[in-house]
Amino acid sequence: MLGHLALVLLAALVCGMIARRLGMPAMTGQLAAGVLLGPSLLGTVLPESLDFGDGDDLPLVSAVGTLGVVLLVGLAAVDLDGPFLRRRVKVVASVGLGSFAVPLATGVGAGLLIPQAMHGESTGTTEFALLLGTALSVSAIPVIARILTELDLLRKEIGQLTLATGTLTDIAAWVILAVVSAMTTSGLGGGRLPLTLGALVGVLVATAVLRRPVSRALDRLESSRHEGQTGGIVVLILIACAAITGALNLEPVLGAFLGGVMIGRRGDAVLAPLRAVTTWVLAPVFLAGAGLHLDLHLIADPVVAGVAAAVVLAAVVSKFVGTFVGARVAGVPRWDSAALGAGLNARGVVEIVIATAGLHMGVFSAEIYMIVVLLAVITSIMAGPWVAFCVARGAHAGPRTDIDDPDGADLDRADLDRADLDRADLDRADLDRADEAPVPAVRTTEG
Repeated sequence: MLGHLALVLLAALVCGMIARRLGMPAMTGQLAAGVLLGPSLLGTVLPESLDFGDGDDLPLVSAVGTLGVVLLVGLAAVDLDGPFLRRRVKVVASVGLGSFAVPLATGVGAGLLIPQAMHGESTGTTEFALLLGTALSVSAIPVIARILTELDLLRKEIGQLTLATGTLTDIAAWVILAVVSAMTTSGLGGGRLPLTLGALVGVLVATAVLRRPVSRALDRLESSRHEGQTGGIVVLILIACAAITGALNLEPVLGAFLGGVMIGRRGDAVLAPLRAVTTWVLAPVFLAGAGLHLDLHLIADPVVAGVAAAVVLAAVVSKFVGTFVGARVAGVPRWDSAALGAGLNARGVVEIVIATAGLHMGVFSAEIYMIVVLLAVITSIMAGPWVAFCVARGAHAGPRTDIDDPDGADLDRADLDRADLDRADLDRADLDRADEAPVPAVRTTEG
């Protein structure tokens, strides 16, 4: 088993580096590593050389991948910018509603139209349609953050709006995933619906109540210079929260996300080692393991290919249109609204987490799993150039209109950046005029 794990990690790291060299997200290469080792290629060319199967017979790879998902989602929630959400609550709410509700409705409609033969074995039409709608609605915060960093937009208004809105939509997605998980594991009949909703409300209330005490306790521990111990407790909290929601028949990923919200922002000394291990070890193993379940031979079926094209097109268009309209209603400039729609279209690893959960719960068939994973890869690759195009067009479209701030907040980061540039230009102009003007006499006073 250790040999399989080492080979999966090696393939994921090498393919991830190749993808980065080609200008694509590392996620794409890491997922491709699993595809190469799985039934799509190696399982066909050399079926008896390495028995990877479809990944289900590799418990160690599956366990490491599960830990990777818990830490990946939890650490993403740690970066939630609460003050920004409160300061821009109306704008974030409007954009978030459009970017989530429109693709959710589109996905549910598509789920009702997709043939029953392509549904999972242990699911009803309602669960299938709801989970497909959720898959179309999410955004991948890690991929979006990397795109914004490369474009130097992370600390500007458009970047913060994109991250805040993506976080808000992901919260809604984890909640719906938890409901679907409960529907498939215990059902919602016979009085179980109130129990499921009660468990869901209970974990949300517990998160709100415990967030401040947990964050303060970690602050005290961190100030005592026990960063290593603090890091271990952070991991313990994320795993424990995931286990609690799992025991309540809710999706463990929801618990990991809420655990990250309770932990709050930490210093680099605490999170940097965890991020490094998650980014370079755990997440690649999870993505390669997801690729092991992907059988690209299924796309040769004309029906599957047609459904894939329709789902990808519907997902991209509905996400962009919903985000654009929501942003415009909130007063965001046109090209900034387009950039938001482009950035939030990146679904990345979050989409793969939902696809994997759907496959394991029996809600998604192998065909739908493949379609959803392909959607994650396609949107993650196209989001970067799309955002860059919208930002460049916006920069040449004339003066920007500031986003309304009902709370009277200070200038946003983008305005401050422009103000610094304008001030620098004025300073240089003043210096030039000072060089040309005669030097005035200096008078001194006594007393």
